[in-house]
Amino acid sequence: MAKRVAVVGAGVSGLASVKCCLEEGLQPTCFERSEDIGGLWRFTEHVEEGRASLYKSVVSNSSKEMSCYSDFPFPEDYPNYVPNSHFLQYLKMYANQFNLLECIQFKTTVCSVTKRPDFAVSGQWEVVTMHEGKQSSATFDAVMVCTGYLTTPHLPLDSFPGIHTFKGQYFHSRQYKYPDMFKDKRVLVVGMGNSGTDIAVEASHLAKKVFLSTTGGAWVMSRVSDSGNPWDMVFTTRFQNMFRNALPTPIVSWLLARKMNSWFDHVNYGLAPDDRVQLREPVINDDLPGCIITGKVQIKPSIKEVKENSVLFSNTPKEEPVDIIVFATGYTFAFPFLDESVVKVEGGQASLYKYVFPAHLQKPTLAVIGLIKPFGSMIPTGEVQARWVVQVLKGLHTLPPPSVRIEEVEERKQNKPSGFGLHYCKALQSDYIEYIDELLTYINAKPNLFSLLLTDPRLALAIFFGPCSPYQFRLTGPGKWQGARNTILTQWDRTLKATKTRTVRESPSSFESLFKLISFLAFLVAIFLIFL
Repeated sequence: MAKRVAVVGAGVSGLASVKCCLEEGLQPTCFERSEDIGGLWRFTEHVEEGRASLYKSVVSNSSKEMSCYSDFPFPEDYPNYVPNSHFLQYLKMYANQFNLLECIQFKTTVCSVTKRPDFAVSGQWEVVTMHEGKQSSATFDAVMVCTGYLTTPHLPLDSFPGIHTFKGQYFHSRQYKYPDMFKDKRVLVVGMGNSGTDIAVEASHLAKKVFLSTTGGAWVMSRVSDSGNPWDMVFTTRFQNMFRNALPTPIVSWLLARKMNSWFDHVNYGLAPDDRVQLREPVINDDLPGCIITGKVQIKPSIKEVKENSVLFSNTPKEEPVDIIVFATGYTFAFPFLDESVVKVEGGQASLYKYVFPAHLQKPTLAVIGLIKPFGSMIPTGEVQARWVVQVLKGLHTLPPPSVRIEEVEERKQNKPSGFGLHYCKALQSDYIEYIDELLTYINAKPNLFSLLLTDPRLALAIFFGPCSPYQFRLTGPGKWQGARNTILTQWDRTLKATKTRTVRESPSSFESLFKLISFLAFLVAIFLIFL
């Protein structure tokens, strides 16, 4: 009899988990508390409890070729960076293509997930759910938690002296939907993550004045990189990752700063991060420098005190009048349906082996999908996690004993720098390619570059020097996709098709031809040095 698996949440990770279960002959039942799939990517006019909330203008920060499911590319006519409405449509196409909807129970809230009395032997879970006021219970052989980490707003009001005397309006960025409310107002946005920066830029088109307050600064980068290509298709390659990880961290940090400052000098714009060795997630925004240089947005330090109608910033004697304060101060995460003895959240992280399995459980039959912040797209990351989990559930991959798992988790929590490559400032952050490759190794799905170089050199070079797109993860192993090779070799064609909507004749140049020949010869030398 097929193992029954409960999947909590029908967002991007939940859908991938359902599909992976079906691929491996498991029997998934997905519980989704709202009326439709999509999770974060389903825009609603009002905030819904227990669901991630986004504003109307949200566009993906990762390009379509890098943020799709590994065996289901975005449609060719989609833009390279996808608006939330297009993204939701893509998720619906994915669910329909693989018949996932029949496994999903909508408007069903998971109330509790507890161990069965015989858990030490069976590894089974009792799942209690609520649907239209009626409570029911069922036994499952395994549980995959796919609820994400953007549902519980972090609003530390005690950190802002005087906030309760403020006569204007203040709220968390989770409540934000449209910029109309900022018309002719003096707006302060607190927090310089992606949401805070987006909101500040949107407000600047209507507001009388906009301040963006940041405590530690951040690197700001554009979606558009070298030669107009998507940033992640240029940055996230196996060659560049290997090169970065071979260099001492101070050198990598210097190179990164130089690259970030090639767009604009972050010091002159008041944005440069205070800590330039530990990498926090860069802000991706195409418009912020333009708003700063035209005076539409002013960058300010942390808040010293909030008064009735104004704010006093640190190290600045002048009070600034403010009508609205938006706290883009991030999120905390929790699992209210799980007992702390199963998954305990402390200091913004959980004790999860490889960011997935509770380290101490004797029976690895509960997994958390998507509780990680890779320097890459979340969709392929969660999908690879799900593929690994189902292999574990089927007994095709065995985890080390709990003592080993706990030791590794504790070591990761210390976040000690290796001295090489990028050093991330938070334990949830991870090297995208290294992490993905580790999980792919467990399920025998990591592409073998040396073997491919002998049998399919064109593909091997595209994998090593080109974008580390999700299609690479389907070249071999369980869930192998026959279309993976061709999709990898045509990814740049789809990228250009989205922008090259007017044909322009290129002027021939003898110098350019000579330069291309020299570059090709240098390329061959590089291959020889790397692979031989």
